[in-house]
Amino acid sequence: MKPKIFISGSSGFIGFHVAKKFLDKGLRVHGFDSMNNYYDVNLKKSRLSILKKYKNFSFSKGNLENYKVLLSSIIKFKPKIIIHLAAQAGVRYSIKNPDNYLNSNILGTFNILKVAHILKVKHLVIGSSSSVYGANKKFPFKEIHKTDHQISFYAATKKSTEVLAHAYSSLWKVPITMLRFFTVYGPFGRPDMAYFKFTNKILKGQKIDIYNNGKMYRDYTYIDDIVDGIYKLLNKIPKINSKRRIKDDSLSPVAPFRILNIGNTKKIYLLDFINTLEKNLNIKVKRKYLPMQKGDVYSTLSDCSLLKRLTNYNPKTNYKVGIKKFIDWYLFYYN
Repeated sequence: MKPKIFISGSSGFIGFHVAKKFLDKGLRVHGFDSMNNYYDVNLKKSRLSILKKYKNFSFSKGNLENYKVLLSSIIKFKPKIIIHLAAQAGVRYSIKNPDNYLNSNILGTFNILKVAHILKVKHLVIGSSSSVYGANKKFPFKEIHKTDHQISFYAATKKSTEVLAHAYSSLWKVPITMLRFFTVYGPFGRPDMAYFKFTNKILKGQKIDIYNNGKMYRDYTYIDDIVDGIYKLLNKIPKINSKRRIKDDSLSPVAPFRILNIGNTKKIYLLDFINTLEKNLNIKVKRKYLPMQKGDVYSTLSDCSLLKRLTNYNPKTNYKVGIKKFIDWYLFYYN
């Protein structure tokens, strides 16, 4: 019998694509989302309307911070697997509105942990972020590297959820996998992300803001590769094992808990990314070069060898192909 899956943040960018993939595979999915207005709610409604076309999909609206609503939604559905992707995202926004991040990311995740324990779920997968690597200078980033120097409040809340989840897993033996996402992009993406804002401004003939004079690198990961990795990971449940057989495993020695990078394993120069947008849109980009922003990092690069050893994860989408797919979607969606 196929497991029932509860997905928080199901109307969000990654959550929507994950839910759709599982529904296409014939799994039963219950989505949970606050449908907040951090960015255009109509985009969230569009994602949700697509998911509601599936007979094996159900949905609850609510905030993670409201424990009673969350508990009620999950207990009615009785999932075997919880994929927790709901979060307050955005580095810059966290500087101006840190309270939102404390409530949504930390309290919200704590509530998910409590419910997962009550239901004795088979596997709890929680979304984290590459931003937890913060000021690390050693590349590529590996899960076993120290992550003690976050430089944004958003990153700090994501690191906090990792620590909370490990403690909870240790106490109650809840099997947990933390996924550190690396700059995810693609159709139905988040309008607050740089590539989305760039596209919007380029089409309007406006200047785009390019920070650190464009001297930045990102491990851009196409959404389909992310979803494929999560799907392959469902049955790779962490187990307490003092004899580590996998090289550089991040598996905890005291809990059924593991941290995994999920990225494209290639760093792309920001100006190359912008040039590819320019080529696909066939519009000359007006550029405004600016200094580095607070809380931002110069470069990210994932080492996903652990995920590959566990699941045969193999990101296939070249960023030039991914950008074209995003542009095609954007022009169609916004007519």
